[in-house]
Amino acid sequence: MFGEIKNQQGEQLDYTVHAGESRSDFIAIIGHGVTGNKDRPVVVALAEGLEAAGIPTLRMSFAGNGDSGGQFAVCTISKETDDLGSVLDAVGDRKICYIGHSMGSAVGVRRTSSDSRINALVSLAGMVHTGEFARREFGGETPDAGCMWEEESCPLSSNFMNDMAAIHSVVDLGAQISVPWLLVHGTEDDVVPIGDSRDIIAKATNSPEFFEIAGANHVFSDEALAVMVNKVTEWVEAQAG
Repeated sequence: MFGEIKNQQGEQLDYTVHAGESRSDFIAIIGHGVTGNKDRPVVVALAEGLEAAGIPTLRMSFAGNGDSGGQFAVCTISKETDDLGSVLDAVGDRKICYIGHSMGSAVGVRRTSSDSRINALVSLAGMVHTGEFARREFGGETPDAGCMWEEESCPLSSNFMNDMAAIHSVVDLGAQISVPWLLVHGTEDDVVPIGDSRDIIAKATNSPEFFEIAGANHVFSDEALAVMVNKVTEWVEAQAG
């Protein structure tokens, strides 16, 4: 639908479009979390739910992830924020809702705080305190030698760790989000604690909606997946008008 999409480095970004009812004035864009890609179950399930409700949806893999071009070792939140900008360029003059899971949520907060093309924002198990996350999850590994969560295809780079530390937290950007905003988080998330969502909501000035799912983990497994998909789909439908 949108042809070949490349980022600022000329790396091709892999994406899949769910046509919905093919309305030309609105699209939802879904971005994944660290070590993820557009084909992770939580992303696919949400895209299919939105499509069934008639919402055109694009799920993307950031550069270096999945079948996108580029190297995982140079992936950072800052670079992925630019990747999202390239996708926004490609979809053109539409009303846009960006939906980010985990680190993809931090990407969305950073982009939305400075890019007026995003008209609505959804944060799923959203990472807020980036420096704290990196220390907690990967502090025992040696950058440029170790891997993320023992996945050999996901090397832990100094690029990633330095960017996470430099950003430190996106919590203060909550005050700069002026568009409708939904945050969804599970109470049993042991990757990004629910406190991250609560902290950024406390900084927000536009009264975002917070939906807490009791017992849900970081990827909204089992029964929580349908609960999340139904809530997000209902909310996005309201934004689409």
